[in-house]
Amino acid sequence: MGRFRQLLDRWNTRSLTTQFLLAGGLASLLAMVVVGILVRNLIATSVTQNSAAATALYVDSVIAPLLPDMRAADVLDETVAHALDETLGQGALGRRLYSFRLWRKDGTILYSKEKDLVGKTFPPSDDLARAFTGELVANFDAVDDPESEAEIESALPLLEIYNPVLQPWSGEVVAVSEFYEVAPDFRASLRRAVVWSWVAVILMTLGFFLILFAIVVRGSRKIDSQSRALEERVRELSDLLGQNRALRLRVQRASQRATALNERYLRRIGADLHDGPAQMVALAALKLDSGALVRPNGSATIREREVSAIKSNLDEAMREIRNICNGLMLPQIEAADLAGLLTRAVRAHEERTDTKVGLSISDKPPGLSAPAKLCIYRFVQEALNNGFRHGGGLSQGVRQDYAAGRLTIEVSDRGPGFDRAATRPDALGLAGLTERIESLGGTLGIETSEEGTTVRMSLNLEELEKA
Repeated sequence: MGRFRQLLDRWNTRSLTTQFLLAGGLASLLAMVVVGILVRNLIATSVTQNSAAATALYVDSVIAPLLPDMRAADVLDETVAHALDETLGQGALGRRLYSFRLWRKDGTILYSKEKDLVGKTFPPSDDLARAFTGELVANFDAVDDPESEAEIESALPLLEIYNPVLQPWSGEVVAVSEFYEVAPDFRASLRRAVVWSWVAVILMTLGFFLILFAIVVRGSRKIDSQSRALEERVRELSDLLGQNRALRLRVQRASQRATALNERYLRRIGADLHDGPAQMVALAALKLDSGALVRPNGSATIREREVSAIKSNLDEAMREIRNICNGLMLPQIEAADLAGLLTRAVRAHEERTDTKVGLSISDKPPGLSAPAKLCIYRFVQEALNNGFRHGGGLSQGVRQDYAAGRLTIEVSDRGPGFDRAATRPDALGLAGLTERIESLGGTLGIETSEEGTTVRMSLNLEELEKA
C-alpha cells in the first residue's frame, strides 16, 4: 500500500502532458494492436472468402454437370469418375487444383485424385460439418486434416476450400467438394492487404493520438499558465493580508499611543498653566490683599509700586498664556505650499526665541494633503523647540529635499547632543513625532553626537497619494 501511494504521488507530480504521453500512449498502443489484429483478421478472412468463392463458383460450374443425382447414389460409377479425372487433370483446373475430393455426409470420400483414398471414411472435421450446413469454408495454409498428408508434404501455398454441392431443384446439400488451389500469388496479395491494413491502423491511431496530444499540450500550458498566475495572485494576496494585518496592528498601537499622548499633552498643558500663568495670577491676587493697598492712609508711593508689581505679574501671565496658545494653534496651512509652510514654522520659532534659523528648500514636491502638511509643520516646530531647549539653539537649520517621490526634511543644530539611551520612552516630543510620521507611512531618524543633532523625517509621497 505504501509503495502504491509513493507511485501515485510521483505520478501526480508529473505534468498533464507527461501523464497523457505515458497513459495515452500506452492506451493508444494497446488500441492499435487490438484494432490492427481485428482488422487484419477481417481482411484476411474477407480476402480468403472472396477468392475461395470465385474459385468455388468456377469449379462448381465445371464439376456440377458431371455429377449424378447424389441424393440417390452413394457411390460414383466408373464413367463419372473417369470424366472427373479427365476434367481435373487438364486445362486450367489441372494447373490450379492440387487435389480434389468429394465427400459424403458420413465422412466417406466418394471421389479423390488420390485413388487410394476413394471409399475411405474419416471422422468429419469441423470445416466439413460446416460445409454440410450450406456454408462455404476456406482456409489458407492451414492444412492439418489426417487425409491431407500429400498436401502437407508438398509445402505449396494451398487454399483449402469446402464447397457444398446442392441439389438443383431442392437446394439441399447432398455432398461437399473439397479441393486445394495452388495460390502462389494469393500469399503476396494477402500479405500486402494485411500490411496496408496495419499501416492504415497505425497512421490513423498515430494521427488521432497526435491531435489529442496537441490539444492536451495546449490545455496543459494554459492550465500551467493560469496556475502560475493564480499562485502569484495568491502570494500577492497573502502578502497584502500580511501587510494589512501589520498595518491594522500599527493603527491599533498608534491609536492607543495617540490616546495616551493626548492625555500627556493635556497634563503638560495643565502643568504649564499651573506653573506659569496660574502662579503669576495667584501672586497678583495676593498683592491685591496686601495692607499697602487696603489701608486708606497708606503711602501713595508704596501703593503705586504694588500696583505696578501686580500689573507686571498679570502681563507676565498673559505672555505665558499667549505662548501656550501659540503652541496649540496652527496657522492656515491648508492653502499654504511646502515652502510657505516651512517659512512660517521657522519665522514663528525665530520670533518666540529671538534666534536665527537657516532654511534651505530644494525641488518642490507635488501637492501635499492636509495631514501631511500638519505633520511637517509639527515636526519642524517640535524639532526646533527641542533643539533650542536642549541644544541652546546653536546654528539651527532646516533643510528640505525631494527626489524619486520621497520628501525628506532635516532639522539640525550644533549643540552638545544628548544621550538617546537616557531619553524616556514616554517623552512627549519624540513619541509625538514618531506617531505623527509613522501614521503617514513615513520614518523618523535621529543622529546625535557632541558636534550636534540632526532629526530627519521622510515621507513616500507616491504611496501617500495611493492611500
